[in-house]
Amino acid sequence: MRLILVATGVGLIIGLFGTPFLIRLLRRHGYAQAIRDGADGYPVPAHEGKRGTPSMGGVVLVVGSVLGYVAGHIYTWRGPTATGLCVIFLMTGLAAVGFADDYIKIFKQRATGLRARTKLIGQAAVSLAFAALALHFPDNHGLTPASQAISFVRDSAIVLPMALFLIWAYVMVAASSNGVNLTDGLDGLATGTSVMVFGAYVVIGVWQFRNACATDIAPHCYVTRDPLDVAVFAAAMVGACFGFLWWNASPAQIFMGDTGSLALGGAMAGLAMVTRTELLLVLLGGLFVVITMSVVLQVASYKLTGRRVFLMAPLQHHFELRGWGEVTIVIRFWIIAGLCVGLGLGIFYAEWVSGGPL
Repeated sequence: MRLILVATGVGLIIGLFGTPFLIRLLRRHGYAQAIRDGADGYPVPAHEGKRGTPSMGGVVLVVGSVLGYVAGHIYTWRGPTATGLCVIFLMTGLAAVGFADDYIKIFKQRATGLRARTKLIGQAAVSLAFAALALHFPDNHGLTPASQAISFVRDSAIVLPMALFLIWAYVMVAASSNGVNLTDGLDGLATGTSVMVFGAYVVIGVWQFRNACATDIAPHCYVTRDPLDVAVFAAAMVGACFGFLWWNASPAQIFMGDTGSLALGGAMAGLAMVTRTELLLVLLGGLFVVITMSVVLQVASYKLTGRRVFLMAPLQHHFELRGWGEVTIVIRFWIIAGLCVGLGLGIFYAEWVSGGPL
């Protein structure tokens, strides 16, 4: 467990003390993201006060989580695992895509950043590379970081052929990273929600390690590769997000930008795949799902009927226009996120207790 404590502590320190350094650096050069003040004729006056706030704070999240992961292994003098490195590759690859998007927003002052097609191509390249790598590097028991089986709490009997598995991996990564990206619209909302999801994966990783078939062949053990290392990486993410949240909470002194939101979403998808909890992520990240669906409903309704379901999408901006304060929205959405995480972990534990599929 020292691995987890060290990883969390180092991630926290980097997030807490590295973020103000990045804020000063960005402000010194005047690097601030263009702000979306409204849409469809509905202004959001509160967003005007965010103008000039630095972005690209996701750089701290990525650096903090990677250094936390590395520090944990140095402290215990253990090498990294293929599973941990695969998830880190996915996170940093998507962070690079997000960084390109933030660069355009800041230096070109184009609030939309990368074109949607370009961003999806970048996400596809990284996710497909991750999926291919995750099916290699078997351990002494023949386990690879990911498997081609669809999973909920563990692998199911549905095993996808390679082509469909690659498509499935892309859908998971794109949905998760874009979900966090859409949620990152209010100060601290995406960061605080991400802390809860990554905290859940610390619990899942430790539980799978304690009940792994590789060390304890029990009737309902878990067949996963490197579950403890998964928990270490998730713990480093928790620490980095907590440290960053200190500066990202309302009124935010820095935004994570697409560098952070795509990286966080990609890390969640990667953790879900390597822990064999792919469909469980829908519950653990329930808030991200709800916010993403609000955008889907808004677009579909407008194209089919010419009417909008919400005053503005994503959902958090609808409540802003209804007169809710930003802090009120964030706290209430955090409550929803916590309930979703609690439900997901409850189902995960109930499946193990019941001794079979629910």
